[in-house]
Amino acid sequence: MQASSDQPETPQVAASSTLALVHYLDTRGLLNRARIEQVTGLSLEALTDPDLRIPAGTHYRLWELAEELTGDPGVGLHAGQVVDPERMGLVGHVFFNCDTLGEAVVQYVRLHRLINESVILSFEQTPEQAILTWHPDTPAHYCRQDMDRTLAAALCRTRHFIHAGIHADWLEIAHPEPVYADEYRTLFGGTVHFGSDMTRMAFSSRHLGHPIPHRNPYVYSAMLKQVNAVLARLQTRRTFGRKVRRLISRQMATDRIDADTLARHCHMSRQTLYRKLKKEGLSFHDLVEQVRKDKALRYVADDQYALGEIAFLLGFSELSAFSRAFKRWTGVAPAQFRASHKEGAP
Repeated sequence: MQASSDQPETPQVAASSTLALVHYLDTRGLLNRARIEQVTGLSLEALTDPDLRIPAGTHYRLWELAEELTGDPGVGLHAGQVVDPERMGLVGHVFFNCDTLGEAVVQYVRLHRLINESVILSFEQTPEQAILTWHPDTPAHYCRQDMDRTLAAALCRTRHFIHAGIHADWLEIAHPEPVYADEYRTLFGGTVHFGSDMTRMAFSSRHLGHPIPHRNPYVYSAMLKQVNAVLARLQTRRTFGRKVRRLISRQMATDRIDADTLARHCHMSRQTLYRKLKKEGLSFHDLVEQVRKDKALRYVADDQYALGEIAFLLGFSELSAFSRAFKRWTGVAPAQFRASHKEGAP
């Protein structure tokens, strides 16, 4: 039995968001280059690539480091209040060159996956209120610091560029009430409820008609064309990533994993393969590891193959090497994992 090769794509975050966090730390004299590069697996110079995207989990681990370096549990809320027009990404430039706030919100929702693929953003409007909802695709992709930053940036940038009097009618926030809870009420201006099923922010629908001052239709047109091109490239990358995973899975079942062979299947050099994966914040080794882990969990739980056979199927030279890798992935030995699944079987 073969494990499915159509694994879900690893959600990505625009590296510009990660770079903004690095800049926030730098302006406060708290930049720790070595630790940041250790967490991201990238040099600070590499993060300046405008097309770079990194795994969402990596971005969220950097937020944890930021809280540690600053000693500030509200670092996300505070970073989100910094408005720097020189450091806005493409989506920000589209947003603030729309005709009205209502049009800008529609574009924000449409383009949100360019910013963060791990969080689904939706918008609903009632006669009295406009409501934005942020919902992570999995619980593992909920990051308190990043959500704080997202909420604060959305409101503070809108106040700065559109109308200073805009405030939230109410907030529902998915994480538990933090020690800095009073800061939300001061910043957003409405009632705040913590521990909700999802994160939502409501403001008066009358604000949607606010014209955006200093908007430039030429800038808007140029930026919109550019972000639409980025969306098209993103779709291509997703297709490419799926193809590489499928080829790895197929090759793993028949022979030793070899990057040169995979590159030839993709009609490119090994260096080009590595470069395209790096653009997604991935490496060839990461993909092989992901496919091995997915197959290992399926094979061990199914109890169809002996552990030695599984080691061979996954390209390990010996059972001991497979056992060490499995324990690194799950925290338990494969025999223990199999036994626990047998006990839980009906």
